[in-house]
Amino acid sequence: MRFSHFMVAGIMLISIHTAQADPRNVALLASACAVCHGTNGHSQGGTPSLTGLNKNYFVQQMLAFKHGQREATVMTQHAAGYTEQEIRLLAQYFSEQK
Repeated sequence: MRFSHFMVAGIMLISIHTAQADPRNVALLASACAVCHGTNGHSQGGTPSLTGLNKNYFVQQMLAFKHGQREATVMTQHAAGYTEQEIRLLAQYFSEQK
């Protein structure tokens, strides 16, 4: 069977998407949030907890940071480093934390 460039590109995108959705990869992404928001989003201080947040709310807030529509000292830079897919994966992850 001969593959076209489009078929190869499609297979590569599916592979990348599957790898990003791996729970281990999402937990690794979320671990970067632990410095300020606590382990698994359980904040112990003045920083908001991410645990149990509504997925849509999380996505809206992160995209607002990413696009400069919500001002913040640190979060604007953090959000800018994530793709929208990664933000959605993080939203799912934190919404499931108890």
